[in-house]
Formats: sequence, C-alpha cells, structure tokens
Amino acid sequence: MLSLANTKPSSMKNFMLLPIVCCIFSMTINAQNSNDMFPTKVQSLDSTLFTLYDVISGEKGEERNWELFTYLFHPEARLIPTGKNEEGLHIARFLTPEGYIDRSGKWLVENGFFEKEINRIVHTFGNITQVFSTYESYRSEADESPFMRGINSIQLMNDGERWWIINIYWMQESEENPIPIDFLPPN
Repeated sequence: MLSLANTKPSSMKNFMLLPIVCCIFSMTINAQNSNDMFPTKVQSLDSTLFTLYDVISGEKGEERNWELFTYLFHPEARLIPTGKNEEGLHIARFLTPEGYIDRSGKWLVENGFFEKEINRIVHTFGNITQVFSTYESYRSEADESPFMRGINSIQLMNDGERWWIINIYWMQESEENPIPIDFLPPN
C-alpha cells in the first residue's frame, strides 16, 4: 500500500485531486458516449417525432427503451397531461421525463399501448418549432379501432446539432371536446 507519511503537502494535495480529476474525466467521457448513442433519432423533426411515438409504443409485456425516451428530451423538459379532475375542474400535471416513466412506465408494459400520429400541423420560427400532433391510441398493434384520441402540443428546439423536446402538453378527446376537423387528416 502506498504511504503518504513522507509526502510533501503540495504533492499530497495533487495526489488527493487525482481521483477527483479521473472521476470527472470518466463522467465526461460517459456523458459524451451516452449522448452519441442515438444521434440519428434526433437529427430531423420527423425522426424525433417518429422516435417519440415509437419508444412509448409496444405490446403487453414489452419493455420500453427508457434511455432512448429520456434522450429525446431537454434536461429541463416537461410532460404536461391535462384533463378534468374528480371535481370536474380542468387541471394540468407537470412531469419530468423520469416522472412520466415512474407514473406510466409500468402501466404501458402491463396493458400494452400504441400511440400513432394521424395528423400534424407544424409552425417554425428560427430554432423553435410548435407541433400539434393528433394521435390515436391502441392497446395492441392488431386493434382495428382506437380506444382514445387526442392532441399532443409538442414544443421543440433545434440547437444546430440536434432536436430537443422541450415540452409535450396534451389533452384527450372527449364528447365535450371532440377533435376539431382542422386537426384531423384530410379526407
């Protein structure tokens, strides 16, 4: 074992800093490697949105790729489901991607869930994009009719290297609020 008894204070300080520097270097390399795992998934608006729908979809018992899911989102991103609470008041819940996984991940696997985009309206200004993405939800890919429909309001940013999902704010269709014809696929 290495003895520090005869080590000068300045060299001892350098010796003590070595593990910290190595740890930071290792974390940086690992962060770069994890950031390089899915670059094609976020190179275009289309690939980012396709990956978003694809990564949450799967048959009953099929695990989701949560590492890819979180990769799509900016570190400060939020997922915001909205609807009526038990008292009939409209509310919004604010979740991080990890909060969404904690809240919905098990349910998606236990029940099977496919969300499919059926129409998209896109507005872009500079490096920001707003997408109104109309979806249908199914329990299985084999289902003929959706059990639910709604609209995802998705805000994205392109930083010049990739697309980041900033927010997804969504609402399910109801009898009270049917999806407007402008948000449905053209006939």
